[in-house]
Order: sequence, then C-alpha cells, then structure tokens
Amino acid sequence: MANDYDIAVIGAGVAGLNAAITAARHGARTIVVDMLGAGGQVINVDRIDNFPGPAEGMSGFELGPMLQMQADEAGVEFALDTIETVSKTETGFRIAGADLNLTAGAVIIAAGSAKRTLGIPGEAEFEGRGVSHCASCDGPLMRGKEACIVGGGDSALDEALALVPHASRITVIQRGPRLTASAALQAKAREAANIEVKLNTVVEAIQGEDGVTALAVRDLSTGTTGDIPCHGVFIYVGLEPNTAFFQETVTLADDGRIAVDLDMRTSAPGIYAAGDIRARSVAHLAASAGDGVTAAISAVRYLAEKRGGNQQQAPHLAAAG
Repeated sequence: MANDYDIAVIGAGVAGLNAAITAARHGARTIVVDMLGAGGQVINVDRIDNFPGPAEGMSGFELGPMLQMQADEAGVEFALDTIETVSKTETGFRIAGADLNLTAGAVIIAAGSAKRTLGIPGEAEFEGRGVSHCASCDGPLMRGKEACIVGGGDSALDEALALVPHASRITVIQRGPRLTASAALQAKAREAANIEVKLNTVVEAIQGEDGVTALAVRDLSTGTTGDIPCHGVFIYVGLEPNTAFFQETVTLADDGRIAVDLDMRTSAPGIYAAGDIRARSVAHLAASAGDGVTAAISAVRYLAEKRGGNQQQAPHLAAAG
C-alpha cells in the first residue's frame, strides 16, 4: 500500500520549511502540517539578524512568506491542523490531528517551542491586557508609556529595541547577574537612551486593575522588594519544546527535547527532528535552517534505502517506549 506522502513535516517554521523545500526538490511528495501556517513564530519577529540575508536584516513577516513561496514552487503541500498522534504503520507512519489523517513514509518533527511563562500572579489575568510576548506586534500601544521586558537573552533585547521608538522608558529585568544576549545586541541596548537594565531582579507579581500598572519585584542581591511602574510587560524567559505528542514515539533528552544524532535521526527509524525542538540546538535561525536540510536529506536517503531493503537507524539512541 502506498503512503499518501513520502515525507510529512510537522511544523512550518524555518526548520520545517527548509526541510520541506529540500525534500520536495529531491523528488519526495511532501506535506507540511502546522497549526499557525507558514513561518511559525518567526512571523512576529520585527527584525531578524541571525539569518543570512540583507545587511540591514529582515522581518519575520518577510522571511516566512519568502520560504513559503519557495516551498510552493517546489511542490510542497500545506495543511492547517494540530497534530495529536504519530503512530507506526506497516509502510511508514500515520499522522493524525483534529481534522487531519494521513500517512507518510518518513516524518520530520520541526514543531519548535512555546514561550515559557513566569507562573506568577497577574500573568494569566492580564494576558492581552498588558502582558504580551510580541513587542513588534504591540509596541505601538506603548507609545509614550513605560514598558518592561522580562528576560536577558537575544529575544528579550531584540524586543526591547523594537520598543525604543514607542515607549518612554523600557526596563529590562534579568534574574541573573548579567545579560546573556549577544554582544552586538547589548551594545545597541546601551546606546538607547530609554532602555534601563536591572540585574539580579525577579518579578513576583504583575499588578493592575483594568490593565497592567506595575511589576512587584525583588532584588536577589539584597532581598529588598519594590514596584516598577509599567503599562506593558513583555516576557521572554526561554522556550519549552512542543514535544507533548511525541514522548511515546521518540526518546527525549534530559531537557525534554528530542534526542538526535548528527543526521537528525531520532530513536525511531524514519522519524527525524530539526530546529530548536531537538536536543543541543543552538536556537539560531541559520542553524535551524541547516537542521531542516540535513533532516530532509537523511529522510530521502532513508526512503531510498528502505526501498532497497536497508533501513537506517541512529545506533547510539535507545528506542522509545
């Protein structure tokens, strides 16, 4: 029995789209399944500097459609759905979602990660009413107002810089003793007159009535507490891999991400992982694109060898389940 597709790619971010483009260009019947559509979370990024392209950078709104256009031209099909199960069949895998039910000879998991929450009072209550995860989306709402960024990595400083033209003051709050963003981003932040950085500081609650008015914080060095006035808080404290539906299918690393070898092979022959969902990812767009290409070529070779009677498997990974 023939499968519906040669390769099914779960996730339409940079890793997934590059995997799909590469697979299709190698002649594989390829489908991409994602609940958000082509581009994934990168669509909300105001400026991308960690991906090869123009010297002035580009926006996620430009990069996502550009990759989708390449995928369309390569013959990739797209489907909108949330994947619920991936199960083994005699000839490959069955991929099932809320509405979708299809089969494929190989699967590439590029479902990415979700933004981690703080888990503090006021965070859920003020979601969409002052709590945001997209400064490039909601920055204009902060015009002339005070804003806070929680986090000290690349994403946090990227979004702080996106707020510079809008907010009167931007306070970057980092619980560690130093920022972890790249030196280039830290230099840009230091040049911005309306960005202030508070280190060794933890947010304990988000306060307000109809909207956010302040953050309750504690200085970890001194133990003192206080409030920081703000009308919007943008949270960038890391990512949680979207691996909930794959825990019984492939082996996960200690950090909850999918264990792979250098060819992006998982513990299950025929299933590959790419991008920041896989273990030891550097969470860099250029690296994710490379992961996608590697996974696709590995999957194409797997299908060719399977037809020839030989199956690949990652020798150092224990089988899941």
